[in-house]
Amino acid sequence: MTSHDEHVHAGHQHAMHEGHEGHGDHSAHDAHGAHGGGVNAMAASATLHCLTGCAIGEIAGLMIGTAIGLSTGWTIALAVTLAFAFGYALSTLPLLKSGLAVGAAFSVVLAADTLSIATMELVDNLVMALIPGAMEAGLVNVVFWIGMMIALSVAFVAAFPVNRYLLQRGKGHALTHQYHGAEPVQEGVRRFIPSFSSGALAAVIIAFMLGGLSVAVADEMGGGSAPAEQVEMQGH
Repeated sequence: MTSHDEHVHAGHQHAMHEGHEGHGDHSAHDAHGAHGGGVNAMAASATLHCLTGCAIGEIAGLMIGTAIGLSTGWTIALAVTLAFAFGYALSTLPLLKSGLAVGAAFSVVLAADTLSIATMELVDNLVMALIPGAMEAGLVNVVFWIGMMIALSVAFVAAFPVNRYLLQRGKGHALTHQYHGAEPVQEGVRRFIPSFSSGALAAVIIAFMLGGLSVAVADEMGGGSAPAEQVEMQGH
């Protein structure tokens, strides 16, 4: 009887040990999956948020600078300033919606996004400067919009590994990630704060770029047809 009980007990301990080992392997597998695909997805999302803010801020700055007649240097300075402002704003909104105070939210975003946005702005402006005529082209010019598309694409590629590196070390957007899954505040003005998915942000960038390019193409086609019409009228 005792021998039978000891045998059952030993078998139960062996099963528990195997189950524990299996659980350990499963945890390691989950950690590996989160470390790979999870970090890449988070880095892509973080980079896309920064890219959207940078694109909107830069083009808004260029539009304002051109409209009020600022010099090229001041226009670029305004565009970079607005790029940081819009980049910070897009990252601050989810934190405010989760209930974080304005000051605390901005402090978190400042620590999380500054390096990413700075990398984007440096690379973006460098690429634009290297593309002949892109900086001087003006907003209603095909060269400007194609140059901007190339510059933003290169900036995304440059900022992605920066965000991934920071996330792997618990910095960057890892500081804001804990608030993204929080239950949204359902009271007061915070409930009206919009939420933007990565897909929506990508759609905004694409629509923004294509819209500007379409206007530039239409303007050049209209400008190119006018002289021909004038020559035809003069010939009659």
